[in-house]
Amino acid sequence: MADVDQAKQAARERVWALLEREHAVPPGVHGRIPSFYGAQQAADRLAGLPQWHDAQVVKAVPDTAQEPVRARALREGKLLYMAVPRLAGEQPFILLDPAQLTVSPEEAANRHTATRIGRPVEVDAMRAVDLIVCGSVAVNRSGVRLGKGAGYSDIEVALLQEAGLINPDTVIATTVHDLQVVDDELPETRHDFSVDLITTPNTVIHCHTPRRPQGLHWDDLPADKIAAIPALAARQRLTRQ
Repeated sequence: MADVDQAKQAARERVWALLEREHAVPPGVHGRIPSFYGAQQAADRLAGLPQWHDAQVVKAVPDTAQEPVRARALREGKLLYMAVPRLAGEQPFILLDPAQLTVSPEEAANRHTATRIGRPVEVDAMRAVDLIVCGSVAVNRSGVRLGKGAGYSDIEVALLQEAGLINPDTVIATTVHDLQVVDDELPETRHDFSVDLITTPNTVIHCHTPRRPQGLHWDDLPADKIAAIPALAARQRLTRQ
């Protein structure tokens, strides 16, 4: 496991360094989901796909790179769930209903505004999700992705899986800079999911045989991680009853 973690981190470091060297991101990207230049164009490419048009309910990460996706979803009347940053609340998702916004979709898509005006919801109160949009540090053409290393996206997807809110037909997409798409194999562990779609400012990549964990792997979750995420702690208590 330690070897896999080291290989993942080495791949992240290579991509972060490449993005900064090529001026594809603002300085200070290391340790983050890259807020890449061209994020709006990548969101527009995603919005041109049938998988986007068919989706009525979208779940997105709170990262800045995916802010154009969140704005586009709200502007087009899609129900949007945004994960609470770091999954820090007892209700780990924020519901943004475009029919009830008091600000513009662009304002509501800002994670700070969304946290202020959106309605926090528990997983069990959510509707089934048609499309998940995640951020990535690196992704390959098979759909294997690396986040920043904290594991929040994997936990979000696992929570939705356990609640029956996603199924094998639920589309998972990521929007990234072209330089974040790597040709190498990327290491995976059993709790990692892969993506169906990659959109960049310049292209769309359709991935095959996506990987979907069946839910949470409690043995892989340190006690301090569970304690720091109230929704995880609550679900663990349920599994022990």
